[in-house]
Amino acid sequence: MFEKSAPTPLVPIHDELLEEKNIKLFLKREDLIDPDISGNKWRKLKYNLIKAKEQDKEIILTFGGAYSNHIAATAAAAKRFGFQAIGVIRGEELNENSNPTLQKAHEDGMQLLFVSRADYMFRTSPHWLTMHQQEYSAFIIPEGGSNHLALQGVKEILSEIDTPFDYITCPVGTGGTLAGLASGLQAHQKALGFASLAGEDYLEKLVGQLLAPEFHERQAIVHDYDFGGYAKHTPKLIEFIQNFYDQHGIPLDPIYTGKMMYGLFDQIKKGKIEEGKTIVAVHTGGLQGIAGFNEQYGLNLRTI
Repeated sequence: MFEKSAPTPLVPIHDELLEEKNIKLFLKREDLIDPDISGNKWRKLKYNLIKAKEQDKEIILTFGGAYSNHIAATAAAAKRFGFQAIGVIRGEELNENSNPTLQKAHEDGMQLLFVSRADYMFRTSPHWLTMHQQEYSAFIIPEGGSNHLALQGVKEILSEIDTPFDYITCPVGTGGTLAGLASGLQAHQKALGFASLAGEDYLEKLVGQLLAPEFHERQAIVHDYDFGGYAKHTPKLIEFIQNFYDQHGIPLDPIYTGKMMYGLFDQIKKGKIEEGKTIVAVHTGGLQGIAGFNEQYGLNLRTI
């Protein structure tokens, strides 16, 4: 019921910089996994939805910000697999028409509960969670879908990669994708996460809570490419995203994957990644709002 149709493509990226540094780079096109439940969101939701079915839960309750891909994906998944969905959204001044992400979630039937930023800080509080669980009799999925069930799904990405590699990279928002990848690596491999938001100690703590101690050394987070914080950007980032699309025909988003790829190329350019290595970069999706990105950032991207 929750299985996808086929492995997502592993696409080689050709670039003068990569040739100069003798580095092989592949992009794991998780953005092509599903048109509505995009990328790592499918992976992280899969075992959570299976567990909800096992517990005979009818309602899924989760948390997210105004531009949360997780909120949109959870709404789409709930609609498809027969759940009701409730999204607790950070920002009491918002409504279901505030942006395309919230509009899509609302159209897919998700009930949106807007709370103040102060109240949203309690989203991991056991008392707050128990209160919501009792009120709605819901199966609760944390912000970003990042829990130990999510790690099971993310780890399955590795089983689809038949090319030997040294590094695997992903954007980092709530830590689940990075932790899931690191948990399946061999000792000589390393997962590099590129932070999409400011918060050095905060993100390390999130990943550390999810990841078994024996895998901590198999991952690291790079904090130099958040471009001012979550959903922040600069003209340099937007220019990179457009140039990458023009050269490779692959769209990136300015919130997650654009920052990862910009950071990865910059790390390669500066010699932070050794020559002769093979890298797999995970394209985590997030392109449902591509029309909005084009309009907001002056981009000219399209999906397949």
